Amino acid sequence: MLPEHLLAFEQRWPRHTPQKDRAIRTELGVTPARFYQLLHRAAASPRGIAADPITARRVRARTAA
Repeated sequence: MLPEHLLAFEQRWPRHTPQKDRAIRTELGVTPARFYQLLHRAAASPRGIAADPITARRVRARTAA
């Protein structure tokens, strides 16, 4: 999965809900735990930051908290 796709998905689903878990499984084909691993990597990558700096910063800030 490309960083820009993961960040775009996170932008559409900013809060963790049961509906988001279902969407992760159906749209992305991974478990929620794996999605969040990939999302954190994407938010820290130069490609992810370039694709969506606001969402990447929000994800990094949430991880640091």
